[in-house]
Amino acid sequence: MYLVAILGNCTILFFIKTETSLHEPMYYFLSMLAFSDLGLSISSLPTMLRIFWFSITRISPDACFAQEFFIHGFSAMESSVLLLMSIDRFIAIYNPLRYTSILTSARVMNVGLAFAVKSILLVFPFPFILKRLKFCKKSLLSHSYCLHQDVMKLACSDNRVNIIYGLLVALTAMLDLVCISVSYVLILKIVLGIASHKGCLRVFNTCISHICAVLIFYVPIVTLAIIHRFAKSVSPLIRVVIADTFLLVPPLMNPSVYSVKSQQIRSLILTKLCGKPG
Repeated sequence: MYLVAILGNCTILFFIKTETSLHEPMYYFLSMLAFSDLGLSISSLPTMLRIFWFSITRISPDACFAQEFFIHGFSAMESSVLLLMSIDRFIAIYNPLRYTSILTSARVMNVGLAFAVKSILLVFPFPFILKRLKFCKKSLLSHSYCLHQDVMKLACSDNRVNIIYGLLVALTAMLDLVCISVSYVLILKIVLGIASHKGCLRVFNTCISHICAVLIFYVPIVTLAIIHRFAKSVSPLIRVVIADTFLLVPPLMNPSVYSVKSQQIRSLILTKLCGKPG
């Protein structure tokens, strides 16, 4: 799964970089999504494979804090990119004639960079507020990688700062999801106003890939957050499966979804790999 995820996202990035026909706002956002997915895969890869291949379950505090910073950072980045992609779809449907003038390449790059910086700054305090905690004995994590909400529960000192700041970061991710939902309510309103049934389906079909990406990313992360907050007695097996799904499935599925639904990417892949057009 890791190999396919890394290969798939690298392929998406390669085609978007090298093919001038893909130098469009939608594909720039897709490249940002692929970069976030790569980051998520690479951040969790060392500890997960070390556990499954060699049964090495130890991790030093500094390595754990660094890993949770990168995992939370790339997760926040992916959430931001999904929000930007929903805005991109809304502009494309609401005002198609001005789409390219509103979302110029420079503007897309600047907005993407601003949201990436925002994501990094948002999770930057995590390692430092964890480092100030005292861990009195050997501690067992719930997952095969480090998450802030998992690590802070193992402290034997006051972790109220961690709880409050962790909740703030979680609410920021939920705000992204709310904004995505609002975008799709507005898109649905526009689509339902189209007289032609065929036209409705054609317009809504341009959003299917993004809707799949949103569900693939948010369903595991929301489920995991609910389990951590409210279902503390749930089976450890369920926790581990959902946590691994959160990091394994989005990087694996997103390239497949966009390759299948995007005719341009599908045609390029078939042409390059099989020597025939899609």
